[in-house]
Amino acid sequence: MKHLPKWAAISALAVTATIGGTTAASAGMTSHQKVDGKIVVGDDTCTWTDAATSANAPAALTVDRATVNKPGGNLSCDGDVSATLNNDPAFTFDDATGTATADIIDITGRQGFISCRYKATNVQWDREGTTRNYTNRPFTAPKVSGSSLCPSSVDADAGDASMLFH
Repeated sequence: MKHLPKWAAISALAVTATIGGTTAASAGMTSHQKVDGKIVVGDDTCTWTDAATSANAPAALTVDRATVNKPGGNLSCDGDVSATLNNDPAFTFDDATGTATADIIDITGRQGFISCRYKATNVQWDREGTTRNYTNRPFTAPKVSGSSLCPSSVDADAGDASMLFH
């Protein structure tokens, strides 16, 4: 049970869902309507690669959860946690300010028999230079369902998650 609060934070950010690139994609590179995601909380890391998006950034787009979650995607976490993205998050971009906004990120996290579902709204992201790599700003995700052992909300620090659109 000692990992539950840590997992709750992962579940709120995984997208994103959830959500990151460790390599930079220049703004001038050809985009393929894909996104990689990464979240690091405590000792656990959740990642995915090549999830489908409905458009190329910086156009408004949605991330297809079926290509994030298994079996169609490759979302995986190290340690003893797992995650599921419950929605198709919509992203809008403001290239002039180097920011993005995700409308809703709805994630379920599991550790053993404990399941916790969290939903964050209007999650803000900052672009790294001229790349299409974005890192999150701090936010709070309230619990929408799950075990009574789950925290009522989780807080995410800035930079806990990243998204690389390519």
